[in-house]
Amino acid sequence: MVAKKDSPRIEGWKKKSRRHSITEGIFCSAKNSFGHHYVAPFAIAVNSSSSLVAMLSSVQGLLGPLSQLFGSRFPEKYSRKKIMLKTVFFESLMWLPFIAIAILFHKGILLQALPILVLFSFALYIIAGNLGYPAWFSWMGDIVEKKKRGRYFSKRNLLVGFVSVILAISAALLLDYFKKNSMLMQGFGILFFLALLSRLISWKIFHKQYEPKIKLKKGYYFSFWDFTISSTKNNFGRFTLFRFFFTLTTTISGALLAVYLLKHLNFSYTTYMIIIFSGTAFSLLVLEFWGKFIDKYGSYRALCIAAIMMPFVPILWILDSNPIYLIFPSVINGIAWAGIHLSEKNFIYDNVSNQKRGLAVSYYNMFWGIGTFLGALTGAFLIKILDTNFIQPIILIFIIGAVARGISVIWWLPKMREIRKIRKFTISKAFEEIALKEAAPTINEEVSDIIHIKKYLNFK
Repeated sequence: MVAKKDSPRIEGWKKKSRRHSITEGIFCSAKNSFGHHYVAPFAIAVNSSSSLVAMLSSVQGLLGPLSQLFGSRFPEKYSRKKIMLKTVFFESLMWLPFIAIAILFHKGILLQALPILVLFSFALYIIAGNLGYPAWFSWMGDIVEKKKRGRYFSKRNLLVGFVSVILAISAALLLDYFKKNSMLMQGFGILFFLALLSRLISWKIFHKQYEPKIKLKKGYYFSFWDFTISSTKNNFGRFTLFRFFFTLTTTISGALLAVYLLKHLNFSYTTYMIIIFSGTAFSLLVLEFWGKFIDKYGSYRALCIAAIMMPFVPILWILDSNPIYLIFPSVINGIAWAGIHLSEKNFIYDNVSNQKRGLAVSYYNMFWGIGTFLGALTGAFLIKILDTNFIQPIILIFIIGAVARGISVIWWLPKMREIRKIRKFTISKAFEEIALKEAAPTINEEVSDIIHIKKYLNFK
């Protein structure tokens, strides 16, 4: 009876928390736009080798999931809110070493050691940023209704992505300005300080979010080894294996994209960011479509459609070096990743109970991370050893990556299934309902969300 009496009040708290989460996500995206997205360009600017730049992705892929694996046991001792408050605070401080490196490079101090220091600082940042992710993922699953997850996360991603695009391109313009005035390191220092400040604001917002209580019953725990050996026997396990191979193959060429655009094609920071974020910008237009599709037809169907696009992307990157043309593969890439990220999150929520979500997502991301590490390592190894006369090595790596992506998609997608009760799916019916009937209302809704984004910047 007490639970029923408290239900309207708790739902009110959850509603406020969902709104606060969007606000927090906006400032987290600001941190990424000012900081995370510019770590690879910063590494290039301090004269890092191409293989070291590729290693940034491998460090993120390995240390991120390892940190999540370690952090997945934190909820046994601490509340999820307390975990996030501690880890986000320390993550914000991890931008201080990057600022220090920019100062050292400007002063001409320890120049030979700075590329390694960038890699080491990035490793610390990744560890701090991932320790709390299992707690956050579990927490969000408890404040978002099951039937509305697709719509909610698509809306959250829309607003977060919109801010990310605007700020990242603004940051590129700022960098180009400082570069023209021979003050590039000052530009990076300002961006990294803004990243620190943005994450501290996120930390402040987490104080306001309501956390539903969770009791971890005896027997909830299962080891990484237990999960691994049974992975082929259950739907979530097969999905995890798919993500491992898919991530490995996409990272082979993906880890070298910044090198390809900034060093091989010699684009400016502004051109680089316009190309990269044109895909993100266009993906924002389809987020609500993906969300509605997932709520109606399930996350598995959405995953299949999105994943099938991915093998074509590396080939599209190398067909033409015209910056206007390169917006096209970026758009295809953005649309596909929007569908993959939204569907994978819902797939995990559908297939894993709330008590096991923190563990499950950490194990899932461990496989994802190993795939990222091995893929980036493969890309770094290939760019170092390939020496061909008939084709440039980086172009050949993109072709290898495309073939590998195709193999992983063809092999693994048929091994999974949808477990939710969903509408009967036909391509024509889905296209009619999602793309035709709901196109105008969906776009109007997205435009309205963006126009009224200010309401999410209110901290009350």
